[in-house]
Amino acid sequence: MEPDVSIETSCMIRVAVLPIGEVPPSLMRDYLSMLHRHQTIPLSAISSFYTEHQKSPFSNQPWESGSLRFKFVLGGAPPSPWEDFQSNRKILAVIGICHCPSSPDLGFVLDCFNLACKSFSSSLVARCFAFCPSDSQLEDGKVIGDNLTLFPPADHETQEFHLQTMMQDIAASLLMEFEKWALKAESAGTILKTPLDSQSSLSSEEVIKAKKRRLGRAQKTIGDYCLLAGSPVDANAHYSTALELSRLTGDFFWLAGALEGSVCALLIDRMGQRDQVLEDEVRYRYSSVILHYRKSFIQEHAQRVSPITFELEATLKLARFLCRRELAKEVVELLTSAADGAKSLIDASDKLILYVEIARLYGTLGYQRKAAFFSRQVAQLYLQQENRLAAISAMQVLALTTKAYRVQSRASAPEKSVAKKETGLSHADNLKTLHQSVVSLFESQWSTLQMVVLREILLSAVRAGDPLTAWSAAARLLRSYYPLITPAGQNGLASALSNSAERLPSGTRCADPALPFIRLHSFPLHPSQMDIVKRNLARVDWWAGSAPSGPFIYTPFSKGETNNNSKQELIWTVGEPVQVLVELANPCGFDLRVDSIYLSVHSENFNAFPVTVNLPPNSSKVITLSGIPTSVGPVTIPGCTVHCFGVITEHLFKDVDNLLLGAMQGLVLSDPFRCCGSGKLKNVSVPNISVVPRLPLLVSRVVGGDGAIILHEGEIRDTCISLANAGTVPVEQAHISLSGKNQDSIISIAYETLKASLPLKPGAEVIIPVTLKAWQLGLMDADNAGKSASGSTVRHVKDGNSPTLLIHYSGPLTNPGDPQTTESVVPPGRRLVVPLQICVLQGLSFVKARLLSMEIPAHVGESLPKPVPVDNSSSEGAVGSHSKMDKLVKIDPFRGSWGLRFLELELSNPTDVVFDISVSVQLENSTKEDSFSIDQDAAECGYPKTRIDRDCSARVLIPLDHFKLPVLDESFFVKDNHADGANSGRSLSFSEKNTKAELNASIKNLISRIKVRWQSGRNSSGELNIKDAIQAALQTSVMDVLLPDPLTFGFRLLRNGLEPENHGSNEESSIHVLSSAPKSSVVAHDMTPMEVMVRNNTKDMIKMSLSITCRDVAGENCVEGAKATVLWAGVLSGITIEVPPLEEIKHSFSLYFLVPGEYTLAAAAVIDDPNDILRARARTNSPDEPIFCRGPPYHIRVVGNA
Repeated sequence: MEPDVSIETSCMIRVAVLPIGEVPPSLMRDYLSMLHRHQTIPLSAISSFYTEHQKSPFSNQPWESGSLRFKFVLGGAPPSPWEDFQSNRKILAVIGICHCPSSPDLGFVLDCFNLACKSFSSSLVARCFAFCPSDSQLEDGKVIGDNLTLFPPADHETQEFHLQTMMQDIAASLLMEFEKWALKAESAGTILKTPLDSQSSLSSEEVIKAKKRRLGRAQKTIGDYCLLAGSPVDANAHYSTALELSRLTGDFFWLAGALEGSVCALLIDRMGQRDQVLEDEVRYRYSSVILHYRKSFIQEHAQRVSPITFELEATLKLARFLCRRELAKEVVELLTSAADGAKSLIDASDKLILYVEIARLYGTLGYQRKAAFFSRQVAQLYLQQENRLAAISAMQVLALTTKAYRVQSRASAPEKSVAKKETGLSHADNLKTLHQSVVSLFESQWSTLQMVVLREILLSAVRAGDPLTAWSAAARLLRSYYPLITPAGQNGLASALSNSAERLPSGTRCADPALPFIRLHSFPLHPSQMDIVKRNLARVDWWAGSAPSGPFIYTPFSKGETNNNSKQELIWTVGEPVQVLVELANPCGFDLRVDSIYLSVHSENFNAFPVTVNLPPNSSKVITLSGIPTSVGPVTIPGCTVHCFGVITEHLFKDVDNLLLGAMQGLVLSDPFRCCGSGKLKNVSVPNISVVPRLPLLVSRVVGGDGAIILHEGEIRDTCISLANAGTVPVEQAHISLSGKNQDSIISIAYETLKASLPLKPGAEVIIPVTLKAWQLGLMDADNAGKSASGSTVRHVKDGNSPTLLIHYSGPLTNPGDPQTTESVVPPGRRLVVPLQICVLQGLSFVKARLLSMEIPAHVGESLPKPVPVDNSSSEGAVGSHSKMDKLVKIDPFRGSWGLRFLELELSNPTDVVFDISVSVQLENSTKEDSFSIDQDAAECGYPKTRIDRDCSARVLIPLDHFKLPVLDESFFVKDNHADGANSGRSLSFSEKNTKAELNASIKNLISRIKVRWQSGRNSSGELNIKDAIQAALQTSVMDVLLPDPLTFGFRLLRNGLEPENHGSNEESSIHVLSSAPKSSVVAHDMTPMEVMVRNNTKDMIKMSLSITCRDVAGENCVEGAKATVLWAGVLSGITIEVPPLEEIKHSFSLYFLVPGEYTLAAAAVIDDPNDILRARARTNSPDEPIFCRGPPYHIRVVGNA
């Protein structure tokens, strides 16, 4: 059989191409490729070389459209015993190729060529082409002969034209030779026979039959030469005659050959006009060809020679002609029939060619697995020859089957897929690739066959002496099918890997990885001292709106902006070491030594550090791989580079991810990591990594130790934070901010110390003082703190309550020492997180808080004592009782009476230490401009200390200053105008929002002036937080305490009927009278002039009915009734007056006391037509209910007349 046969093969002229002398292989390939461009020579192009010596037997020669077709055979082919049967099998021309610089003696070259031509007895034309001759060789060539053609040195186009001319000359010479042969073919001396003809002596009848057959065979042969000469019409005429004669003589073999020739003539005649009618005709005729070849089978010749090869060739020719997807079923039937015929073939080379052709046709149809099956049959035939060249051929053929069997080497994978792995894919591409990988894994279930294929490749590579292919096959076999291989087989493959590596040069790389299995474990989080923040030069706070770097799935510092990129981003810095965690697995039964493993980075801006790992059998290990970025730019890490079993391979993370996905879905044999006892790991993708220029690096530490700072609740302590620049560039900008819980526990930070140290050069250090104050613990915190404190040592409770210092800092915009830094690349900044490890222990606990108040009537003639400052440094209470009461008792300017207010705190000490409590108050002084303003430089009063022993309780009194608002304004009330019945009973409601705001403001004012400090031992001191206590104490009576009365009443004496000398403001005058009245008492039996002052504390006019009463010590009215003891002049009841907003009016009267003693004056008023504000303040439920205001009592001491 012959390879690459088709129906058109019958019209091709075989030309042997022989290298003559020394011809370099590369040049020989170039010359042969030049020849292949002239496989078809048009008849119209050879007319100038053609000479008609006599009438041509090709009477229907198509000179305008016909052509001669050549088939160049490098090295020629041995003569075939079937040359008479099919003339196209003959070598009809010989072309020699000579390279003149390598063969200077042209005479010797010509002799060698003539000697080589003698091996081809059927050759009709011989030419020797000598390329690149020298000048002397050109002179010699003119004398040597016509068979030698010199191609002078010239450009490629010129040589192509020269070669085309020579091929036209050869075509013309062959055409004339064909004419000669056809003219003498019918002579009686022409003998045409095949190996099927009997070699024994013929009887007379057989001689007659042989003579008849000779004529039919001659006509068939003339038809062959007509085809070779490019005249299909003449060929068809001769084939028709041959068919008739062959049928008459029963020469079925030649009849089939003539039928084949007629089909070829039909196709050549209708070149380019293929249709359904033509296909049907070819199908019908070739069915007859196959049938007649089968008829020519002679049993007695079956052991020696058989026409089965021609039957199979005809089957393959028809299959090749019909080979397309629409006719796949018919083609498969033909190929199946041909494959069954292989059993009848005697010669192994015929089987080889048959399987090759079947595999090629299946591949053309797209049936890759069938093609792979027959390719394996070819490889088996090669392996049976037991020689190195056959083993190389088997190895190459098996390599073609690996794609169909899904055991393809990465080296033969398309470059596009490799590029995708390196550059990364979009989300849609990832889904498509994932689907394809899962399908590939599903198809890989036919593992036994795949193992056989890889074992055959390994065997052929060992025989062929190709250690790299053998290593690759053993690696794929061990990596993919280790669960199906026994421990002994695994050791054998490991030995094969080692033996192959010994024959390879050091540093050899292979595209196919062996062991271990490697998957990405994680990217370690950036330490809090190395966070990188994008830098916005357009803002002063350049870090605002940027989240720190790192592979965080969620970061609390981000602002929730959407991220269109499905991958995380990771930023590395030039010159700073980075780490990546990977997990290795060895699921085999032998010790595995990895000579080196390091990160595989395809970009040139990263230096990876190799490590050596030893893996015991069936074990896994997580290791850290590190490296240093060297320049700015993106970094891609597709996997790891491993030096194991003497060869360097690249292990891609994506391949292992697909493997684990298949294992999870049950599509592959097993999970190598779970076989080694490793736990389930969430799939980790490689983030987008970019490298930024060199940055400064601040390292923090707490001066005095990095342990927890243990504080009691409210304790104040100073600590120091040390910042050192461990980077290679200076810190030029720095800003400190607070984060986390309990930020108010940081009282002060020395910002200026940090600012003054800038720029902080590499290696420099700055110490920043920080003042801390322990916060109050909640119920759960107190329990945890109690548990942590129970014992000799204190365990820090990691509850996340400690505040954190955030230091955003950055280096210079450009670094002159780094050539990678350009103006377009803005180096980012950094964020240093300094967690203050504060452990707060439970201190004094509040048990109860109460507001204590007492109203003491004012006395005529008495004045309030001025407050005396107390030296807080005195260890004992050095202030007398009188001065203490002077500081505690205050005149209420809105009531006109003495007020005494305390905040009583009941404190419990559950700790094991003793606390000393001290209270200090900043007193409020009045000024002429505003009697209610607070003097910023007010004196501070101290009070005696209170000691609370451990496991004891005590009460601490905190004096409170009056803190009523100056004006009763409608802004503190909101009308409720709901018309529904549910709210009809309540016409007015207090504005809760404004109340809380004003109350909180007042509380803050109190806290700013009242300090409750404690001290325990020598070094532990703090301050109690009284805010919650005041809120709890004032919560029930907030309106009465916070808001003033609508009216303020006051009395004063008028001596000799004169007004007081002070004519200041109303407020000042009223206070003046109360605070500077003479100390002498009122004398009985004397008319005492007085006046009552009524102040309007609202912003609206108030119309009222005023009345004045005087009562004795028994509470009896001593002005009215039969037993009245006080006479009066003026009006004391039913006084109708109007008071303007925020002003006061005065009403004068006189009293005449008959009996000495203690008397009490009181003023009251009924407000006519009250507005909504007054009703809200009085908490009235009915709009008709009268509003009654009563003033405070006013004491008068009446003495007898001496």
